[in-house]
Amino acid sequence: MATTHTTRTARHTLVQKAALAVGAVFLLVGVLGFVPGITSNFDQLQFAGHQSEAMLLGLFQVSVLHNIVHLLFGAAGIALSRSAAGSKSFLLYGGIIYLVLWVYGIVVDQESAGNFVPLNAFDNYLHLVLGVAMIALSVILTKGRTSHAR
Repeated sequence: MATTHTTRTARHTLVQKAALAVGAVFLLVGVLGFVPGITSNFDQLQFAGHQSEAMLLGLFQVSVLHNIVHLLFGAAGIALSRSAAGSKSFLLYGGIIYLVLWVYGIVVDQESAGNFVPLNAFDNYLHLVLGVAMIALSVILTKGRTSHAR
């Protein structure tokens, strides 16, 4: 009995490649958040909260929770990149999540207990760019995908 694994081609759609790349970058960022030197003030890394003074690349405030979220988001992107529909969903809904996180970062005082992720101004700008880019990738790379053939 033949399985779908033996008939599956190695060809991936552009949206799958994009989701895989985005997922891989998130996974890398999650790992780098735990690397002293790449993350400055590593000795001040806390599990969560705005008191964590650890800074990824000296710019982005991180905590253990923040790094774990990046790792999970990256793993989700890689897993969902196995299908075009999963890839589109990852990019679209992930982009929406990042836009919500951008709004959250703007609304919540950076020194308050509500800033538990933690987020700073650099994180906020990055979340805006990520949200817009991920949504754009999901829309642009799937527009008319069934109407053209190679």
